[in-house]
Amino acid sequence: MPLFSNKFSPKKTPTRKVSTFLINKDLSPKRIEKELGPDIGSIRIRLGDQEAVFENGLWIPESGKVSGTFKENERLKKEIKRLEEENNLLKLKFEVMLDMLTQTTTEAQSQKEELEKLRNSISSDR
Repeated sequence: MPLFSNKFSPKKTPTRKVSTFLINKDLSPKRIEKELGPDIGSIRIRLGDQEAVFENGLWIPESGKVSGTFKENERLKKEIKRLEEENNLLKLKFEVMLDMLTQTTTEAQSQKEELEKLRNSISSDR
């Protein structure tokens, strides 16, 4: 009698046969559109008192406690994006103004130096 018996080894599961339902079914997009119509609509799910819709790869809550928070977060994200774009524009304008101020200052300095040279040349001629 062997010490370790093969008593508890699982039996092999038989291979599954291909379902005749899937063989005869054409799952092309044209066939799906023909059966379901051109506009299938959005996917909705309801869990208790909360309802969500699947749009653009995200589950968006439509009712329940989370809905108001989600909508407020989305509004704040849009506001943050708008403010970041405005901030970037203002930084760019600041850089341009600073460049213009630097250019004007250097031009004024060179004109001042040229004016001094002219004054010195006039006073040395006398």
